[in-house]
Amino acid sequence: MSSSSPEVGVIIGSESDRPILQAALDELASRSIEAELVVLSAHRNPAEVAEWAGSARERGLRVLIAGAGMAAALPGVVAAQTDLPVIGVPLTSSKSPLGGVDALLATVQLPPGVPVACVAIDGARNAAVLAARILSISR
Repeated sequence: MSSSSPEVGVIIGSESDRPILQAALDELASRSIEAELVVLSAHRNPAEVAEWAGSARERGLRVLIAGAGMAAALPGVVAAQTDLPVIGVPLTSSKSPLGGVDALLATVQLPPGVPVACVAIDGARNAAVLAARILSISR
């Protein structure tokens, strides 16, 4: 890895989301971009999510990736707590009758002033590519 501290923060609401977001971590690693992964739920750990996102810039993070399924609240909650770019990855879920479309719609329909970039359903690798492109602007 080229940097001593993570530049990209990846957050998921459940350990069950890790296999899909692993593609983002792998893509970032292939580009020598340091990343951190945390598991915090917007619904079960709201204060911890707010603290993680709110302190991201101070910790050296420059782009955040948030993977979430079903109601997909996590990307919006993260974006509400930071001015860093947030990339949402809508996830499929065995509990969703809509196969991830619900998460996609929730991610793209955030209110004005709370922007979240959105990639395809389960598009973790593209989220990492987008994060790398955002980082490249200031390098």
